[in-house]
Amino acid sequence: MIEIVGLEKSFKNKSVLKGVDLKLEPGKSYAILGPNGSGKSTLIKSILGLVNPSSGQVFVDGKSVKNNPQTRLDIGYMPQIAKFPSNLTVKELFKLIENLRGEKAEPGYYVKAFRMEEYLNYKLGQLSGGTIQKVSAVTALMFDPKYVILDEPTVGLDPVSRMFMKQEIKALKKKQKTILFTSHLLTDIEDLANEVVFLLEGVVYFKGTPYELSVKTQTENLEEAIAQLFLKEGIDE
Repeated sequence: MIEIVGLEKSFKNKSVLKGVDLKLEPGKSYAILGPNGSGKSTLIKSILGLVNPSSGQVFVDGKSVKNNPQTRLDIGYMPQIAKFPSNLTVKELFKLIENLRGEKAEPGYYVKAFRMEEYLNYKLGQLSGGTIQKVSAVTALMFDPKYVILDEPTVGLDPVSRMFMKQEIKALKKKQKTILFTSHLLTDIEDLANEVVFLLEGVVYFKGTPYELSVKTQTENLEEAIAQLFLKEGIDE
């Protein structure tokens, strides 16, 4: 389980997170939503241990992530825009990450699923944006992590790869993995999210199932419910 307790973060006297409390349970997928500046990226970086909170803590399997890089070994992370060394080949990148982690990876299944075999000896600087997204997905999943954090995981993927990515997220949930993802695509949220976490101005404005969200906002479908959240209407204070 990932547990976030009283998480607060400020940058140059600007408060970005304001006492966030969350529990992310095994076997569930959480869509983290919110307008720009709501604290989504800071929350993700705090879970990864890349941002030190002003107060509060993040625990992965009961261990604080603060000054504890070992907790990252249980997390697979796919950023929205990955930046890899352009002079390395795809195969060399996978090997480099293996060496840095000191752990054997199993990228073959994902390389085949994303139809990337022909690109293994291409330098990363030669690849299209969509192929880089596939590389990023492979690096996030190839160590079979317990926790998977995906930032816009289907954006830029071709239809076949997008379908596989969604199927894989569902399969990972069945294996009791914990998934946290961001998306602007309603179909991804509808298909993949067990719960929606909506951040607004650094606080958790709503956390619950899509059905609970529709009930709370008194709307008939998820699209209308999410629109209400972005309009800051429809939720009882």
